Amino acid sequence: MERLQKVLARRGVGSRRKCEEYITAGRVEVNGRIVRELGSRVDPHRDEIRFDGQLIAAVAMIYLLFNKPPFCITTREDPGGRPTVMDYLPSSYQDLHPVGRLDWDTEGLLLLTNDGELTYKLTHPRHQVDKTYRIWTDKRVGKEEMEKLRRGIKLEDGWTAPAVVKKISPGLLEISIHEGRNRQVRRMMSALKLAVNRLQRIRMGNLELGDLPAGEFRELSSQEKEQLKALFCSS
Repeated sequence: MERLQKVLARRGVGSRRKCEEYITAGRVEVNGRIVRELGSRVDPHRDEIRFDGQLIAAVAMIYLLFNKPPFCITTREDPGGRPTVMDYLPSSYQDLHPVGRLDWDTEGLLLLTNDGELTYKLTHPRHQVDKTYRIWTDKRVGKEEMEKLRRGIKLEDGWTAPAVVKKISPGLLEISIHEGRNRQVRRMMSALKLAVNRLQRIRMGNLELGDLPAGEFRELSSQEKEQLKALFCSS
């Protein structure tokens, strides 16, 4: 027996949080009965589960690694008509959703999937998944700035956790953080009086961008999927 919202998320209905909203709103039925209690458990192999009256069957889980180019937004659609990451995917992948987000002007590694349960775990703050970025700055980065990043930076919403920082060249850094605050890396650089000329995410957990061209995507290998799920095997 498993929690209803977990089964819904795994079957691609949405993130676990969204599925919880659907349950409390009375949009989910189990064996012909509307279920509103979040603690409800079901047998995914025997119980008939419906969402908005439609039978929800098990679906194949898809995991795409996408190299997001700059100047598109990380969302399924934009009312303002701006380009989105979904514009780069063929119709067969339009049911996927982005895991987390990269800002309009930030590029690099983005995971897209229909696995709502994994999305929930990857984006939940308590799991602290490491994310590594390359930062091209407008001037030379000195030892003082490096040490401040390693200790933590005071922002308007509090101190950041200590970062792992490596200098590649005078104006190019690699920084690893596990927090997911809005525009966090850019705000950290701004606090050090450094402008960001380019920002690229190159790693998330065990996933690496590698030499995948901007705007291109690939499905995760079996090994990558197993390693990714192993991060949360006790969750």
